[in-house]
Amino acid sequence: MSVRYNAAFTALLAAALFGATTPLAKTLLGTMSPFMVAGLFYLGSGVGLAIAITFQRRRRSEKERANESRIQLAEVPWLLGAIAAGGIVGPVLLMFGLSTTPAATSSLLLNLEGVFTAVIAWVVFRENVDAQIFLGMVAIVAGGVALSWQPGAAGVSAGALLVAAACVCWAIDNNLTRKVSTNDAMVIACLKGLIAGSVNLCIAFALGADLPGLVRTAAAMFTGLAGYGVSLVLFVVALRNLGTLSLIHI
Repeated sequence: MSVRYNAAFTALLAAALFGATTPLAKTLLGTMSPFMVAGLFYLGSGVGLAIAITFQRRRRSEKERANESRIQLAEVPWLLGAIAAGGIVGPVLLMFGLSTTPAATSSLLLNLEGVFTAVIAWVVFRENVDAQIFLGMVAIVAGGVALSWQPGAAGVSAGALLVAAACVCWAIDNNLTRKVSTNDAMVIACLKGLIAGSVNLCIAFALGADLPGLVRTAAAMFTGLAGYGVSLVLFVVALRNLGTLSLIHI
């Protein structure tokens, strides 16, 4: 039972770090393009974790390094799918959504990620959904609609829809990451950061964006390390011990 409680605390800490990133991203969007912000966030995550992994491995013996688990070839498609959905497409959709949606509203709408994660796990991966999870999903969806509905408008705002679409991407990411969660969580998060960050930065530069000043670049990368890097490491650890749908209870 203590393992389960520790995993639940780990998942909550991961969610807190990820949620805190949203208002910070909102402030950076005033001076950077969505692709640049997403790229720096993930690149900061990848570089920071790569440094941590290097120091960690130097402290291990040759025997310990030889016994380290490595991502198997059959797991690569799952990992690449998770990186594409959650590391490339999802963050950019969120940044575009944040550009027209208040940060507080966007942070609350991110709860939809849990709903979409549960639906995909239920429908695609055949995990069991009990009444408690189902009622929780209904409550979250109802709250999301209430938050994003604009009185007098024809429907939900475009920004809110983009945030919801980002949640779908991260839900796909969560379910695919479950397939590789038995591997080193830090390595998984590092690979996602380096690949997704590089791709988004290349897109930003191709669209004519310029790298911001040193202070803003460092701030964005450090924010990404905490909110996307450390958060993802904690999430993978929780996912390994709880499973996809069990996280929805938290």
